[in-house]
Amino acid sequence: MKTRLNRLEIPTPKPPATLSGPGLTLWRSLQTEYAITDSGGLSILTMACEALSRLRQAQAILKQEGLTIRDPRGQPKAHPAVKIEFDCRAQFLTAIKAMNLDIEPLRDLGRPAGGARGKLKLAMVK
Repeated sequence: MKTRLNRLEIPTPKPPATLSGPGLTLWRSLQTEYAITDSGGLSILTMACEALSRLRQAQAILKQEGLTIRDPRGQPKAHPAVKIEFDCRAQFLTAIKAMNLDIEPLRDLGRPAGGARGKLKLAMVK
């Protein structure tokens, strides 16, 4: 696939070999929608995709093993994958924000359509 930019055709970069699963799916989806070709954007996109893949791996481990483990004294404590999940979620969201992809798409100004169906009925309070 190629992107047309100022009359130049720029080939869409291939995903890094390190990506698989959800990270690769995200890469393809964002490249299809936004055609990211600059080196800074590609670096941030790669980080976001890697963080998403690690996040999903941590979630799978937690689903299988549970949120807590026992320490050497038999006391329950948080599973190490809980911290990994938390950190990867933060990394993913930071990367998405850095690419300005956390902003909702533009919509028409004004109130949404719906006529009388969307009106609220107010009750009088005595």
